[in-house]
Amino acid sequence: MASTLKPEDAKQVEEAVAWALSNGEPLEIVGRASKRALGRPFQAETMLDLSGLSGVIDYEPAELVLTAYPSTPMAEVEKLLAENNQMLAFEPMDLTALLGGASAGGSLAGALMINSGGPRRIKAGSARDHLLGFEAVSGRAEQFKSGARVVKNVTGYDLPKVICGSYGTLAALTKIDVKVLPSPEKIYTVLVIGLDAEAAVKAMSVAMNSAYEVSAAAHLPVGLTAKSSVSYIESAGASVTALRIEGFGPSVEKRCSDLKSELSLFGTVDELHTMNSHAFWREVRDVQYLAASTPDPVWRISVPPSAGAGVAATLSAMDGAAWFSDWAGGLIWLRLPVSNDAGAEVVRAAVSADGGHATLVRAGQEIRAAVPVFHPQPEAVARLSQRLKESFDPKHILNPGRMYAGV
Repeated sequence: MASTLKPEDAKQVEEAVAWALSNGEPLEIVGRASKRALGRPFQAETMLDLSGLSGVIDYEPAELVLTAYPSTPMAEVEKLLAENNQMLAFEPMDLTALLGGASAGGSLAGALMINSGGPRRIKAGSARDHLLGFEAVSGRAEQFKSGARVVKNVTGYDLPKVICGSYGTLAALTKIDVKVLPSPEKIYTVLVIGLDAEAAVKAMSVAMNSAYEVSAAAHLPVGLTAKSSVSYIESAGASVTALRIEGFGPSVEKRCSDLKSELSLFGTVDELHTMNSHAFWREVRDVQYLAASTPDPVWRISVPPSAGAGVAATLSAMDGAAWFSDWAGGLIWLRLPVSNDAGAEVVRAAVSADGGHATLVRAGQEIRAAVPVFHPQPEAVARLSQRLKESFDPKHILNPGRMYAGV
């Protein structure tokens, strides 16, 4: 029978891991459980439930730093930051609707563990670029910490970069220091109507290479625009290519006007103002266009932006396919009908030809157990990754003298 360990502080986390280590028991680490449907089904008899480690510990708006426990709800963090006109600039995604859960169910640690990055990633980076430091318990049942509550931190190995994107396989976080930034005063979105995928990539490339500081670029084919909650997008009746401009009011208005003039060569151009822009980019961030009551497979495909149109054309030819692109064409979200392999063979063949990779984000449990969820690594890289997981010893990494002292 499955059991659950629910520690209330870092010491109890250490004790739980020590017990599991001594008994040879694997642990499934869970915060708010909103992302349990990501990755291969985890087979463990014991769950390490970190939901008891929740809440903001310290927040200094003037210093642009927030410290919190790992299972602090993302909704709580974002509400606190919004009250001070600040934000997490990497735009952490809320995938709960896509994965079939309740909205706004994710935690701060969950966003870091998947190295979350929304539409602003092309300008501000992903979660690993905003994690300043953390405290955790390793698989050797040792408490350790890395980084600090300062941006210019150069002490020791940069373990925050390694922890982000590790899906909880390297350590159980117990405290997090994250960088925050001021929220933009105004957000406008320039829309180009009716472009096909190839023309959209060209328009987005022009915008990204301009002097207008575009912070996000996405393309919705006509089949998905009707799913938007923004009335102008919903009623467009054609594809929409969107470019976001944000910052101080007069600057945004001027840059938006100039970008509209430059992109008018591609076709009909319009704009969304702040409220509608917020709603639209939240839909893009959370992949709401592909949310469904049935677990149709959904793929997250990363390719060079210049290859995005070709990959999208190949994959959209599959029966029942639906897709849209973000990151100026470099990120493709693809939904396919249910099949034995979720279309893995075709998807990976199309992506690998351009040096990209594909992750199966949503599928039924049987499919996720049978199909490699993450893109297969080259053999040498796979061996290195396995060695890292097996030998990850942060106490020795952070205190190398201990290794030679025989401690």
